[in-house]
Amino acid sequence: MNEAKIKEIIETLIDTFLQAGQISLDLRKKGLKKELKSDNTPVSNGDLEVNRIVTQKLLELTPSIPIVSEETSHNKLIKNLENFWLVDPIDGTYDYINDLEEFTINAGLIINQKPIAGIIYAPAKKRLFYTFGKGLSFELINGKQQNLNCPKKNDKNKIKFVSYSNKLKPEVEKIHKKLGVTEYVRMKSSLKFCVIATGEFDGYVAEPRACEWDIAAGHAILENAGGSVTDAEGKKFLYGKENFKNPSLILKRKNNLNE
Repeated sequence: MNEAKIKEIIETLIDTFLQAGQISLDLRKKGLKKELKSDNTPVSNGDLEVNRIVTQKLLELTPSIPIVSEETSHNKLIKNLENFWLVDPIDGTYDYINDLEEFTINAGLIINQKPIAGIIYAPAKKRLFYTFGKGLSFELINGKQQNLNCPKKNDKNKIKFVSYSNKLKPEVEKIHKKLGVTEYVRMKSSLKFCVIATGEFDGYVAEPRACEWDIAAGHAILENAGGSVTDAEGKKFLYGKENFKNPSLILKRKNNLNE
C-alpha cells in the first residue's frame, strides 16, 4: 500500500471519527449503559457503538486488512499477523463513563508489524490528530491541518512528562530521575502521545501494561512527528505480539529533551 493510498484512507476516516466522537458524547449525555467485561474492566454502549462505526468504515475502506479491536474477539486469536488495524474505540473508558475529558477514539494501521499510520480523536476536548507517513503527522485545528514536529514548548530548564498515575511506581521513578524529569502530570488515554508530538510535554514512561490497541495510533503519530517510542531498554518493538500485550514504554519528544 503506497503513501497516497494511506493518506486517502486516513483523511477519509476524519469525518468518521468526528461523527463517532459526537455520538459518544450524545450517548453519554443521555446516560450510558455500563457493564464489566470478563477482565473486570468497564465497557459501555458508547464503546460498542463507536466500535461499530469505526470498524464498519475500516471494512469498507480496506476489506482485505484484518481488524483487531479491544471490544471484539474477532481476529484476536490469529497468530503471526503482519498487516492489520488496531482499534480502541474508547481509550480511557473510566474517564468516559465518569464525565471526564481525556478519553480518545483510536485506529492504528500496522504494516509489516510496524505502526505506520493512525488517527486519534479526543471528542470532549475537540482535538483530532492523525498521520499517514514520516514527517506527516498533523493536528486538525479549525479545519486546517497543522504539522507536528515535536518542538520544545516548555521552559528549556524544565522537562515535563505525562504519567499514568499521580503516584509513580519505583521503576518509572528511576527512569524519570535518569532522564532529568522535573515535573509530571497525570494523563490516562492515548492523548499522551499526541501532546508529546505537539511539544506540550516532553515524554512518558510506563511499566508493561495495557495492550497494543491502546498505543498503535499514538505510536505512529509521535514517531512520524519525529519523536521516539521504545521499550525501557531503548529498543524498538514490533506489533502482533502474543495476546497483543505491550512492553514497558519510553516516549520522548527528542533524544535531547532540553532542545
